[in-house]
Amino acid sequence: MTRLHETKAGKRAERAVAVGLVLPSVPSHIAEEHLDELRKLIETAGGEPVATIVQERQAPDPATWIGKGKAEEVQATVEEKEAGLVVFDDDLSPAQIRNLEKIISAKVVDRSGLILDIFASRARSREARTQVELAQLQYLLPRLTRQWTHLSRQAGGIGTRGVGETQLEIDRRIIRTRISRLRRELERIEKNRETQRLGRAGTFTVALVGYTNAGKSTLFNRLTAGSALAENKLFATLDAKVQKAADPMPRETVVVDTVGFVRKLPHHLVASFRSTMEEAASADLVLHLVDLSHADYLEHLEVGKQVLLDLGIPRDRVFEVFNKIDRFAGPLSRDRDTIAVSAVTGENVDVMLDMIRRREISQGRTLHLRIPIEESRSIARVHELGQVHEQSQADGHYSFLVWLPEEAIYQFSPYLSPEDRDVVDP
Repeated sequence: MTRLHETKAGKRAERAVAVGLVLPSVPSHIAEEHLDELRKLIETAGGEPVATIVQERQAPDPATWIGKGKAEEVQATVEEKEAGLVVFDDDLSPAQIRNLEKIISAKVVDRSGLILDIFASRARSREARTQVELAQLQYLLPRLTRQWTHLSRQAGGIGTRGVGETQLEIDRRIIRTRISRLRRELERIEKNRETQRLGRAGTFTVALVGYTNAGKSTLFNRLTAGSALAENKLFATLDAKVQKAADPMPRETVVVDTVGFVRKLPHHLVASFRSTMEEAASADLVLHLVDLSHADYLEHLEVGKQVLLDLGIPRDRVFEVFNKIDRFAGPLSRDRDTIAVSAVTGENVDVMLDMIRRREISQGRTLHLRIPIEESRSIARVHELGQVHEQSQADGHYSFLVWLPEEAIYQFSPYLSPEDRDVVDP
């Protein structure tokens, strides 16, 4: 598989030609935006896009995707620009890649291969590396034929007949075995993740989701005083990061940074990285970030909505946040339940924090408690789990007026005042 990110410092970046197919169902401006994203993907992988070629057809060509004549035009551009790589903005079949490489004197990579290359360069945790390897092997399995064609052309004779096919089947079996092991490993990792989530029971979880490069990591750092990698590149973050919120909140609050969305992300890649997004699916509040400075921010908004819908996240747990307001000058079209902020300058972040606090408070109650002084453990839990408004001591008891999250109220049912006991169902 092409590894653009292995380009060493000081060496010229690999020169690449971007190729897109425009069908009648796709408006021209949308096709151009897709190609612009492809060029950014090439740059993120460490390449240098030196030319863009667009082919308009009624339907893809079964043999070469863009047609033989257009493929020859790509070859001419490769020679003129001295490019070593051609990247297609769609997934190609193994046969199409083979046919194209017979015409084009450069490596041919499709969109999935390019994204996998980026993922491989960004994976840091055991989970991300496991997910990347699984996705790579699933991508490679149907493409194994081209790896062993030299064996199938060997001369016949005793001990040589069928060697190519035998080797191919052996290799497929090895890969399928490895895929099964990786899936089991991911299941174990997900169980550990679930244990960690259970360990955070009682905390309020805020997940940051959105299109890649929307500013999630920058906002994560502002909300947590953290140091997550924040780059102006696609897929700067692969691993879900969890950190405690830095600002005072009604209850213990953690913020989760997740992998970004992207257009035309192949389904097998979505499936491989679904466990990363499970953090968002289990969050109490999901902040859907949208890059307001992007010309097509409304389409990014719809892409994100669809992903969240696919994950089964209820709409009432999602709050839309338009980021990069410091780089936006036009009128903003948005629903009532949205806010515009700048993660870089901090503009309106305090307003967003107030919204989070209100959401937390809405999931609890303010109650009167009367706890004997000797019940020091319960008194400590009141301060740990709740937000104390009033506290006094008399007659060997502490009296509290305290806000508590709904799921914690049952722990203090013996200490509830009579009027609160009548309205609370422990």
